[in-house]
Amino acid sequence: MADDKLCASVVQAAAGSALKLLYNNKEETMRDVVNEVYKKMKVGSIAWVRPVAAKGDTLETFQSSYEHAKALADEGLITIGDVKRQDDNMIEAIRIHRLA
Repeated sequence: MADDKLCASVVQAAAGSALKLLYNNKEETMRDVVNEVYKKMKVGSIAWVRPVAAKGDTLETFQSSYEHAKALADEGLITIGDVKRQDDNMIEAIRIHRLA
């Protein structure tokens, strides 16, 4: 990982699905990219979810997005169509289909 100081402690925020990380002794909000894309999609549409460097996303922080996508799929809101991985098995993009 690029940041060795990233603590493993993740706390679910009380006001929604935003996740907070303890980083260098301060809290920072980690974006839920999949949920953001899901909210912008129309029912029946398909989208690729990728990290956005301009918003501070990295491949390392994007890895948790697959877990978020699986949670939405378990709720029956989306299906996961494809997952693109790099040679080192890091997820670089997730294709989702909005069902509801």
